[in-house]
Amino acid sequence: MKEIPDTKIFKFQRVILNWYKENGRHFKWRNPSASNYQKIIVEVLLQRTKAETIANFFSDFLKLYPSWKKLSTASEKDIQSVLRPIGLYNQKGSRLYKMAQEMRCKNGRFPKSREEVEKIPMMGQYIANAYELFILNKPAPLLDVNMARVLERYFGPRKLVDIRYDPYLKKLSMDVVNHKFPKKINWAILDLGAMVCKKKNPNCQICPLKENCLYFNDNILE
Repeated sequence: MKEIPDTKIFKFQRVILNWYKENGRHFKWRNPSASNYQKIIVEVLLQRTKAETIANFFSDFLKLYPSWKKLSTASEKDIQSVLRPIGLYNQKGSRLYKMAQEMRCKNGRFPKSREEVEKIPMMGQYIANAYELFILNKPAPLLDVNMARVLERYFGPRKLVDIRYDPYLKKLSMDVVNHKFPKKINWAILDLGAMVCKKKNPNCQICPLKENCLYFNDNILE
């Protein structure tokens, strides 16, 4: 597994945080006043869904289901029906339903350790990371395909197809967000991936990271 120099990670962190101060997106769930319930629920909704789509939907969802307790009283079909207009599959409704049932048993309170959280049905690695980041206030990466794309283009590609199990990408993402502002680092990477470092037709010319980005420099030399 290749080692990334600390100096390159430090520069990445500094540059992307400066970019985020001027260009970061503002969402309801990023407000300091957002509840723990809101912070976790939105991460479930955001997986494989555009943030702008969830932003237009989130307030209405919270009116219907403002807490784990309220969500747990809904039927699985009801939740699926609420999610269908924004194009989410029935599987995500089932996931929220099962999580809500488990959280009702815990009186809406998350366990105090990641090991216990991972035992909750349908949590998965991504949501467990979100729990560490937002509930425990510990550095943890919101590692999805968008974050992976930004990191791989800048630092170099992974070897395994599944980002959840690639040791290089897991270590790299953790090293990058291991910062005194881990939430902002995560949001900055996700925002850059959505606005600049897109999957198709990335706008490399305006990217603040282009100077040391492997992807940019490889394409310039072609």
